[in-house]
Amino acid sequence: MSQDDVVGQTLDRAKPILSKLTFGSIIGYCSGVAAQKVGRAVAVLAGLSFIAIQSAVYSGYVDVDWKKIQDDAVKSVDTDGDGELTVKDIKSYWEKVKKILTHNIPNASGFSVGFLYGVSAR
Repeated sequence: MSQDDVVGQTLDRAKPILSKLTFGSIIGYCSGVAAQKVGRAVAVLAGLSFIAIQSAVYSGYVDVDWKKIQDDAVKSVDTDGDGELTVKDIKSYWEKVKKILTHNIPNASGFSVGFLYGVSAR
C-alpha cells in the first residue's frame, strides 16, 4: 500500500475505533438503520392516515372521538399501568426489543451502542 492511498491512511487513523468494533455493534448499527427507515415509513403512513381522517371529520362525513383513541392508544402501550406513556414504558419496550434482537448472538455487548448510532445516522 502506498503512502498516498487515502483509504489506507483513513483506515490507519481509524484503527483505534475499528479495533473496538464487535459483531454485536455492527449488527446493532445495521438494525438501527433498518429501524430508522421502517420508522419513517410508518410515520408517513400514520401522518397520511390522520390527514385523510381529519379531512373527513372537518368535512362532516365522520365523527371521531380523538380523546378515546388517545386513551386507548396510551392504554395499549402503557407497560406500568400509570395511564401515561413515560420513559419507563419506553425503556421496558427497549429491553424487550433488545432481548429479541440479541438472543443467541455471540458478543452482543455493543449492540445497544451500535443500534443507537444506526438510528441516529442520516
